[in-house]
Amino acid sequence: MASTRRKFVLGTLGIAGALVVGWGLMPPRQRLTTAQPLPTAEGEVAFNGWVRIARDGTVTVALAKSEMGQGVVTSLCMLLAEELDADWSRVRWQQSPIDGIYNNIASVVDGLPVHPDTDNLAVDAVRWLTAKAMREIGVMMTGGSSSVKDLWLPMRQAGASARQMLVAAAAAQWGVAAADCGTENGEVIAPDGRRLGYGALAAAAAQLALPRDPPLKAPERFKRIGQPTRRLDTPAKIDGSARFGIDALPDGLLYASVRLCPTLGGRAHSHDDAAARAVRGVKAVLAVEPLRGGTGGVAVIADHPWRARQAADKLDVNWDHGALASFSSAQAIEGFAAAARTERGFAFYETGEVDAALAGATTRIEAEYRAPYLAHEALEPINCTVLFEGNKATVWVSTQVPGLARQAAAGALGLPDEAVAVQVLMLGGGFGRRLEVDFIAQAAAIAKAVPGHPVQTMWSREQDIRHDLYRPACAARFEAGFDADQRLVAWKNTSAGQAIVPQVLTRAFGLPGGGPDKTTSEGAFDQAYEWPAARIAHVKVDAPLQVGFWRSVGHSHQAFFKEGFVDECAHAAGQDPLAFRESLLRRHPKQLAVLRAAAHAAGWGTPSPPAPDGAKTARGLALHDSFGSTVAQVAEVSLGPDKAIRVHRVWCAIDCGFAVNPAGIRQQLEGGVVFGLSAALHGGVEIVDGQVQQSNFHDQPILRLNEAPRVDCLILPGDGHPEGVGEPGVPPIAPAVANALFALTGQRLRSLPLTLA
Repeated sequence: MASTRRKFVLGTLGIAGALVVGWGLMPPRQRLTTAQPLPTAEGEVAFNGWVRIARDGTVTVALAKSEMGQGVVTSLCMLLAEELDADWSRVRWQQSPIDGIYNNIASVVDGLPVHPDTDNLAVDAVRWLTAKAMREIGVMMTGGSSSVKDLWLPMRQAGASARQMLVAAAAAQWGVAAADCGTENGEVIAPDGRRLGYGALAAAAAQLALPRDPPLKAPERFKRIGQPTRRLDTPAKIDGSARFGIDALPDGLLYASVRLCPTLGGRAHSHDDAAARAVRGVKAVLAVEPLRGGTGGVAVIADHPWRARQAADKLDVNWDHGALASFSSAQAIEGFAAAARTERGFAFYETGEVDAALAGATTRIEAEYRAPYLAHEALEPINCTVLFEGNKATVWVSTQVPGLARQAAAGALGLPDEAVAVQVLMLGGGFGRRLEVDFIAQAAAIAKAVPGHPVQTMWSREQDIRHDLYRPACAARFEAGFDADQRLVAWKNTSAGQAIVPQVLTRAFGLPGGGPDKTTSEGAFDQAYEWPAARIAHVKVDAPLQVGFWRSVGHSHQAFFKEGFVDECAHAAGQDPLAFRESLLRRHPKQLAVLRAAAHAAGWGTPSPPAPDGAKTARGLALHDSFGSTVAQVAEVSLGPDKAIRVHRVWCAIDCGFAVNPAGIRQQLEGGVVFGLSAALHGGVEIVDGQVQQSNFHDQPILRLNEAPRVDCLILPGDGHPEGVGEPGVPPIAPAVANALFALTGQRLRSLPLTLA
């Protein structure tokens, strides 16, 4: 019997292994057509899962990414319109449904913990299998600066496929060969010059067989891609017709205000709601449990938002403060620093014998860097509107993860996912906060109390800042060694802090998070610098505080650590910071070109001119790779009264591969500088006994207009497909400013936010 059982088990494993291998060898599943036909309006036909064309020639693009100010609407429509040869004035967009063809593949593949210089068959195989798996079981997501990169081919293939069908329909009507026809500006052109608009051809063309591998244009034939293009979403934002999550106003809307436990992760132990129920217009009062990593509390539903808030303020609640009641951010960061000093951690990158190189070094330097927890501070406060109708529901929400949003709402309502419709509206800022679904599950649980009535749950600004899922704090320890000629011979870096991905896997999927999390060390290990001997590692420190993705994730602090210590090494070696970096990039022409472009534009090596008020200025330099792009920045700073740090000008150079919309890239770089400066100069939440001490923009400010520097952007011509743009502008600004401050004052700042002694 034992032998039979063993044979059965081994045989089953063998079959399973063969199936996995066989699946791995199969080509990836298509990303052109959805499982269900794309919904259409009257007079429209769908050609695939990405594009519809109406009788009047209007082209509507299905947008599978969320627009949160990054300009993705325009860039993605440009990709499809280019291959379709559409009339740009007739291009519109609409949010796509939830379907597997829209799963984000690029961000997960890029998230593999592999050094960019590693290129072998094993790594290629892992990337291939990961991409295939994400098409099957992945997530619709806007994040990781991956939108254009992820859809570079699918959007173009969708446009080319529809174009081929339109040409075939026109050729059949004219009785000519399709190969002899051309297209231009929304029309098919016959060999004799006759023209038919796409609208007139759409119905017949949509009946034809879908081309599976349509030829794509060579870059030299692009007419729109690569040209600075005005954003399609701007007019609606100017005239007020743009709809954000907060603008969801279905008929019969009720409003919910929530008293959240002041301690993160806490809940209501008991409450007295008599005074709240006495407020005119109150419809229901209910306790809400902590959901999906959030905090519990008591919600009040009323017929007016102000009445709901007034009633919530009257609640008498006894709180269960939970596991974070004794949590201190200061103590946590001290613990991270101790771990970085004493533990080896998981090595994401090693080359040479670093300990031996350090032992044999003529001179050595060491330093410790720190970064705080950070809130996201999107201008649109957290909100979600839900209509529960017993056996189905509708959710109106600004989210970066429509599928997970549906899943969270369905779980809170006790419905299957398919019974929940999600209407994704524009995001008034995301920055990673709207990758989370805690507030969506909460809004659904609240709406369940009043079936048949849509309920909009909205947090105050104070709740938004005090109940975020914060960017992890981190500490890093560096050691470097130099030979007798002051050449760098060893680089050793160990950082320590919490990991995001294991928590997200638990919050979103109920899965245990294991293995190394690249985001903990990204920006430290995956850089182009050619270290003679190096070990770059991270110590994962568990803590009860829930943390989340923040714009540029690990790069946001690791770039500050790494580029600050690179400057320290240059100073220790008696070299110019630019020349020192150049010496470490001899085999990396892309990074070298970006570095030199920024330095040249800033006039590196020439005296820095005085500030407008006559104050002395200095420049600092930083170079960083993130999300496939390389960015170099030079910051020019001075000191104001009371040693206030003033950044006057930033030169920013980028190589982001093929630049789809240069105008949008410049906007993202400028925004990234402002966003990164806000954190570098002002950012950081302090947590005492599990409670966040900051509450609003007065004590957690973002950069004001009079603080914003002039930003000069240089977009270098890149090869191949596009790389990330939304986040790469953020990481270099903090170290560039810190390095400029050292040049100006002689003080080396190793902690964020930057504060001079």
